[in-house]
Amino acid sequence: MTDSATLALARELVRRPSVTPDDAGCQQLIAERLQAAGFITEHLRFGAVDNLWARRGDTGPLFVFAGHTDVVPTGEASRWSQAPFDANVVNGVLYGRGAADMKGSVAAMITACERLAADEGDHAERLQGSIAVLLTSDEEGPARDGTRRVMETLDARDESIDYCLLGEPSSTDVLGDVMRLGRRGSLGARLTIKGRQGHVAYPHLADNPVHRAAPFLAELVSMEWDQGDEHFPPTTLQVSNIAAGTGATNVIPAECTVDFNLRYSPATPAERIKSRIQSLIEAHALHTSIAWNDSARPFLTGNGALVDTLQTVIHEVTGIQVEGNTAGGTSDGRFIAPSGAQLVEFGPINASIHALDEHVNASDLDLLSSIYETVARRLLTQQDT
Repeated sequence: MTDSATLALARELVRRPSVTPDDAGCQQLIAERLQAAGFITEHLRFGAVDNLWARRGDTGPLFVFAGHTDVVPTGEASRWSQAPFDANVVNGVLYGRGAADMKGSVAAMITACERLAADEGDHAERLQGSIAVLLTSDEEGPARDGTRRVMETLDARDESIDYCLLGEPSSTDVLGDVMRLGRRGSLGARLTIKGRQGHVAYPHLADNPVHRAAPFLAELVSMEWDQGDEHFPPTTLQVSNIAAGTGATNVIPAECTVDFNLRYSPATPAERIKSRIQSLIEAHALHTSIAWNDSARPFLTGNGALVDTLQTVIHEVTGIQVEGNTAGGTSDGRFIAPSGAQLVEFGPINASIHALDEHVNASDLDLLSSIYETVARRLLTQQDT
C-alpha cells in the first residue's frame, strides 16, 4: 500500500538521526518543500543549533505552526523491536525515534501547509493573513539557541504571532482527547550543604553535611506548596540527585549536594518558593550555597479564537470532546506565549515518547494533518469552509 503524503514525509524525517542538536538535514528537506509551496524560508543558525523560519504572506493575522526536528538519544538500539531510524510501519504503526515526539506532527504541519498554499492559490480572495512554520533543533537540549533565539529575532523586527499551534504530543489514550492550554513553571536548584571533613571514628572533630541534610530534606519533600487551581495542578517538588563523599568509607565528607526541581503553578510564584526554602534552610541552621535555574514560567492560553476553533475541529474530525489542561513537562511554548500569541499544544498520543519502540498510529497522522489544516484555514478566512 502506498504511504499517504503525511506518512511518507514522517518516515523520511524519522530516517534522519537528528539527535539534539544535530538537525541531520530535516530542516533543509522541509524548507525545500515549503519553498515549492510559495514560502519564504530563513535558516537561522545560532551556535550549534539549526532553526527554520518559513512564512507565506506579509499581512496579519499570522498563524504559526511550531515544533522541533531534534530527538532524544535512542538508548540501546538492540532493545528496540524495530531499528530506531528505519521508520518501519508494522500493522499500521510507525516505529522510530521521533515518530511521536515530534516528527509525525511536523510532517502533518508541512502537508497541511502545502494544501493551504494550494487552496490560497485557488481562492486568494477568501484567505487573509499569513502562514508560517517555526522549527528548531534545540527543544530536547538546553533550549538556549532554538525557539528562544528565533522569538528574539522576530521581536527585533516587529514580526508578531497571533496564533500558534505547537505540535507537542498531547493526546493520552486516543488522538484528540487532550490539548495543552499552558504549562507549569519549572524551577530547578542545586543546593550545597557544607560541613567539615574528618575521620568517621572522630565525629566530634567533623561536621557531617549528610546528617544535617537528612532532617532538612525530610521536611522539604513533605511541604505542601499549594492546591493548584482550575487550570493548574498543585506545585510539586522532586529530588533528582544527592551526592557526597570522597569515595572512601571512613571519611566524613565536607559537602553534600542536592539537586531538586519544582513544577509550579501560578498559585505559588518562583520568588515565594525561593523564600520558603531559604527560611527552611535558616530554620535548620545550615551553611549552604544554592544555585537556582528558573527555566520556565507558567503560562496559560484562555478562551479565544484558537482554543474555540481547535476544540470544534477536533470534535468534527474525531468525534471527541477534547480536554484542555496544563499537565506534562516544559515545552517551547514558554518562549512563544509571552509574546502575546494565542498558543495551544496539540499532537499525537504521547505514551511512547522518549521510550524504546517510540511509535505513532500511521492513520493518526492524516487525521492530525486534516485538523491542522482546517484550524489554520478557519482562522485565516472570513468564513468557515
